[in-house]
Amino acid sequence: MPAVLSRLAAIFVAACLLFTAQVVTTPQRAAAADPGYLMVHFTGEGATNQQMYLSHSTDGLHWNDLNGGAMVLRSTIGTKGVRDPALVRSPDGSKYWIIATDLCISCGQDWNASINNGSRNLVVWESSDLVSWSDPWLLNVAGAIPDGRNAWAPEAIWDPETNDYVLYWATNVPLNGKTKHRIFYARTSDFHTISTPQIYIDRPGAQEIIDTQIIEMPSGVGNYRYVRASGDGQITLEGSNSILGTWTDLGNLSGVGLTGAMVEGPMWMKFNGQNKWGLYLDQYASNRGYMPVLTTDPSNPASYQTQAAGSYNMGGTKKRHGWILNLTAAEESRVLARWPNTPVQRLQSYNFQDRYVRQTNFDVRIDPNVSPADDAQFRMRPGLTGTGTVSFESVKFPGYFLRHANYDFQLVRNDGTAQFAADATFRQVAGLADSTWSSFQSYNHPDRYIRHYAYQLRLDPISTATGRGDATFRATS
Repeated sequence: MPAVLSRLAAIFVAACLLFTAQVVTTPQRAAAADPGYLMVHFTGEGATNQQMYLSHSTDGLHWNDLNGGAMVLRSTIGTKGVRDPALVRSPDGSKYWIIATDLCISCGQDWNASINNGSRNLVVWESSDLVSWSDPWLLNVAGAIPDGRNAWAPEAIWDPETNDYVLYWATNVPLNGKTKHRIFYARTSDFHTISTPQIYIDRPGAQEIIDTQIIEMPSGVGNYRYVRASGDGQITLEGSNSILGTWTDLGNLSGVGLTGAMVEGPMWMKFNGQNKWGLYLDQYASNRGYMPVLTTDPSNPASYQTQAAGSYNMGGTKKRHGWILNLTAAEESRVLARWPNTPVQRLQSYNFQDRYVRQTNFDVRIDPNVSPADDAQFRMRPGLTGTGTVSFESVKFPGYFLRHANYDFQLVRNDGTAQFAADATFRQVAGLADSTWSSFQSYNHPDRYIRHYAYQLRLDPISTATGRGDATFRATS
């Protein structure tokens, strides 16, 4: 994110503005023996890159892209793009939320419009297990701010003093006709409703602030319960003993060669079992994404150390503003099982070999020359129920599967129910028309198979040669 008004025009041209306000919280903190870290992030501009991606690390420095480097959640609401995600874990670990900026640059909006008349909403998803996510919803956070022009870079932290969350984000409220982003906050308990927004951080004069991330310190470490890093022309560090209390300026990272003209978007992580922290910074000026700097004392600007290029690896995708969660062993197991690097495939019709199974407006049929190509792309996952079974997850709409209802097929979001799992699960068997191809037998109606009829996908019993041809497919790249 740009930190000062004078940099805005250059950043529009470079198209590498990014916005993040984030917090690492104490509840359900991973134990020293727990093995890994999860990063939620986006990867760049455009409708596909401005979605939700996940990466995993066992050491906090070397990252592997999950899901083959493809998105794991897609926004179908608002601007239909999302940036700057924060991942919030409830105090008891029973719920998770992803909250993100409702923004899609180069796919319907430009930077000027998004700064001066952007979405006042955030996009929110909810989960009870970190792998199955609700449909997204819009949370209007800036609509009640007088002359508020947008809502960027959300974050939330549990406040033990009031037993609710402090949700905060950046909004442009112009000063003397000029752009000035400030951090606002509101309270919420469910991310559906909020209290009246208030100013949280407002730098003097025309100085903007957009990126802020707070980390809670372990008891007995340092002089402050909380340390925050902000992009406000520099990467500024502050300390406080209360989330909404007085913050003390601790200095900035320019002394270790990291100026606001080079880096932005600070993202904290705590190394498991060590009194060591990483602060990831986005190298926006050189368009290189995140790099880590390490410290044993987040409150001391002079203690931060840059790392040699060979000592870390960010994986195959560019990591843009996001959030790092210290995983418990159970969370890590679920996440890695849910998003392996399963190949992308298409289902080719046996008796109309120029046609492939595809979704269009969530209806399912077979068509030739499918455009866009990802309408016909699926990942053949281990079945949602049973053993030795398969389910078909959409590449374009992650979390959506081919499902039959009343023997008709739709592309539907997995709601986590046993009925959905049964309806979206199949047994891959030798092709009914050609044993070198495949047919797909329904898990909960084993006398029926996936077949096409008048180019529509159906679930039918098969008794004729025509039916056997209609029910035979090849999984191909």
